[in-house]
Amino acid sequence: MNLSKDFFTAVKDRRTYYGISKEAVVSDERIRELVEEAVKHTPSSFNSQSARVVVLLGEHHDMLWSITKETLRKIVPAESFGPTEEKMNAFGNGYGTVLFFEDQSVIKGLQEKFASYKDNFPIWSEQSSGMLQYVVWTALEIEGFGASLQHYNPLINEEVQQTWNLPSEWKLIAQMPFGKPTAQPGEKQFQPIAERVKFFS
Repeated sequence: MNLSKDFFTAVKDRRTYYGISKEAVVSDERIRELVEEAVKHTPSSFNSQSARVVVLLGEHHDMLWSITKETLRKIVPAESFGPTEEKMNAFGNGYGTVLFFEDQSVIKGLQEKFASYKDNFPIWSEQSSGMLQYVVWTALEIEGFGASLQHYNPLINEEVQQTWNLPSEWKLIAQMPFGKPTAQPGEKQFQPIAERVKFFS
């Protein structure tokens, strides 16, 4: 998979985009390729490879954000639902969504096999998922997409599993709507790096 940017340029350019459209930026096959490469090569504890990913495009993408909107409609007061609906519609305006899962059967297997690390495996699983989310997010940015990271789990977990017939052991961790950017993110503020990094030599 050829990348057109050097690593730190891609790191710097990756931002949160809320304004996205359904316009295609690259082929669906290219999206599949970068997601598969990310899943294959992102590290995991004990090389557990517990990450599971579902990519929703077209009507499947639209269905996800319809499910999320109607789920939230049941719990958000009607008089204040307007902004929530606008946000769901904005995500739905995108080209697709990447769903990130962790296979709990893999984690339980590791807990049984390595009991002394039992409490750590769920933590390491989340850390590995975070790395995968970042790799996919940055890869999408390199291709010209804008994306954001959302967490409407566990509210939508059950319906997502039922709608796409996914294994019950797959735990939904995050949702990443993406599309062609229609608005640029604002300027990012940085805390003094000297307060965040200590260097000894």
